[in-house]
Amino acid sequence: MALKPTIYKTTLNLIDMNRDIYVTEKLMLVLHPSETDVRMMVRLLAYALNYDQDLAFSKGLSATDEPDLWVKRPDGSVSCWIEVGQASPERIRKGVSRADQVKLYAYGSEVDVWWAKHCDALTGLPKTEVYSFPAVQVDRLSELCGRNMELTITLSEDQLYVTTGEQQLEIGLTRLA
Repeated sequence: MALKPTIYKTTLNLIDMNRDIYVTEKLMLVLHPSETDVRMMVRLLAYALNYDQDLAFSKGLSATDEPDLWVKRPDGSVSCWIEVGQASPERIRKGVSRADQVKLYAYGSEVDVWWAKHCDALTGLPKTEVYSFPAVQVDRLSELCGRNMELTITLSEDQLYVTTGEQQLEIGLTRLA
């Protein structure tokens, strides 16, 4: 029998001082059985970094033809394709062919190795931005994870401050390409 996804209800208080956005969103995050808590939380960070009223989580890991998040227009075209993790250049090329803008948020202990291997291929792609989060910082996101979460994410320049209750994490963001 296949494992079922786990639903996480999240109230996100977003304070984006870079874009003067102050919103509260009620979100339902779906954790795929093969996904980690950290990956799900990085998807939430990507949501905060790219907040738009039309930004939505896709079907996720179970849909190979969709990104982790995207902004779709009413006509079905995609204005922004957002991936999380250490995606292959082929995967990013799929986004480039379908969207006006592509963003990749890499994380994990092997990002340096992955980037050294794929740097040339990814930097050569048009309309593509690649970012990374420090592994030591994002690994701590699982400490904040709960089935019912109320998080405040504050964005200021290249820093994210994630707060819940009395816990706060500071996470840096580095643009690679």
